[in-house]
Amino acid sequence: MALCFISHFNRASMASAGDERIMKQFGISPERMGVLYSAFLIVYTIFMIPGGFFIDRFGPRAALAVMGFGTALFCAFTGMVGWGFIAASQVWLSLLTVRSVMGLLTVPLHPASARAAANWFPERQRAMANGLITGAALLAYAAAHPLFGALIDRFDWPNAFLICGGCTAGLASIWFASSSDRPRPERSPGVSGARVNPNPGAPVTSSEPQSFGRLLGNRSLLLLTLSYAAVGYFQYLFFYWMHYYFDQVLHLGKTESRLYAGLPSLAMAFCMPLGGWLSDQAQRTFGRRAGRALIPKAGMMAGAALLWLGILTTEKPWIVLLFTLSLGVLGLCEGAFWTTAVELGGARGGTAAAIMNTGGNGIGLLAPVITPFASAKLGWTWGIGLGVFVALAGACCWFGIASTERSEDGR
Repeated sequence: MALCFISHFNRASMASAGDERIMKQFGISPERMGVLYSAFLIVYTIFMIPGGFFIDRFGPRAALAVMGFGTALFCAFTGMVGWGFIAASQVWLSLLTVRSVMGLLTVPLHPASARAAANWFPERQRAMANGLITGAALLAYAAAHPLFGALIDRFDWPNAFLICGGCTAGLASIWFASSSDRPRPERSPGVSGARVNPNPGAPVTSSEPQSFGRLLGNRSLLLLTLSYAAVGYFQYLFFYWMHYYFDQVLHLGKTESRLYAGLPSLAMAFCMPLGGWLSDQAQRTFGRRAGRALIPKAGMMAGAALLWLGILTTEKPWIVLLFTLSLGVLGLCEGAFWTTAVELGGARGGTAAAIMNTGGNGIGLLAPVITPFASAKLGWTWGIGLGVFVALAGACCWFGIASTERSEDGR
């Protein structure tokens, strides 16, 4: 949870620095800034599946340590770009390079976290565990604008990135020193509810390893990937442009925009573990397929409806409230996605989760670019409103998703 928090805080802090200092200081347009945001996601997405291979080979402990130390270094490099030894005309290209490499090093984060949850928790608790992990990541987006904005006000943006890089390195050190790939049976018997596998890269599962080609041909995994792509687009729409929308379009004010931009992410952070718990309960009540799909279907449809209502209203407090609820209810879906991906992959659970996350970011990375371009042509109502149709399409995918494993109670 802590690694997810700091990693996403470092990711979201770029948008805060861009809105408040970098675009104005170096004359970078919103469109070019959108390309810079997407560069991180493009590289992150391209290397996601190789990252899954790494996780399955070396285990989540090593993968998350590499992620932590690597992103700490390039978070610091982001700040160094602003020290003045790079010409103003080259700042955008330098930031593009640094953030792209940072995207590469962030690759193992979520697939490795989902694999760790599968190794440590029995099936009846996995969705909630994944909801807690991803919820911590969303707390970072809620905190990024007010906290990183405060660091910018006090230390300026280059030093703010250096401070965050140091915190990330410290946390990665704690993780590597104290974590393990799975419970040690002599110290914590019965924690995972499954047998221990001596291979650190293999999940706790009874499934035989699947080939990569077989995973790509799995209909449920492909539909899950498409659905998570819709979630990714919806999320990145909020993460990268909601602060700008509140500040520059609605003119809510600097301090208010920082606060209001964090509220949707805070709501999503609260709803992610709640959704995981609801998903676990629904699965016990309605069985594996119907119970697992219920929360994602309802959450994505409700999120689309609330976003549309927020677009239609003209009262600014209602806009903030409806947008907050929209991203919040979408967060109910998250735990079910990661739990299902690892189960579908079996012994290749890290790779399956990486395939799903590739889709989530492959479409999600379009939001930072499409939103300002669509808004420039059609207005911000339609730029934001595209998320409604994307979320509804994602909900429809769950009608065809079924896990390949049997649940612990045989359903």
